[in-house]
Amino acid sequence: MSLDDDMAQSSRYSDERVEQLLAEMAQILHKDKAPTDLSLMVLGNMVTNLINSDVAPAQRRSLARSFADALQASVRDDNAH
Repeated sequence: MSLDDDMAQSSRYSDERVEQLLAEMAQILHKDKAPTDLSLMVLGNMVTNLINSDVAPAQRRSLARSFADALQASVRDDNAH
């Protein structure tokens, strides 16, 4: 997956750093042979834990909604796998 395919629109982080972390996380899931549903469950729990532990309570729902909106916007409708 490249940055053209992900949720990033603008970021204070370099493309290289984002790509490196993405590749490392994908490698972990691939090495574990995690099926798609398990991978999504783990990644979803990771996002939830980050929001609940690192974001002020008053901002959590707004950030979660923004994240969900960005996720929806980044999902393609074509048949590519």
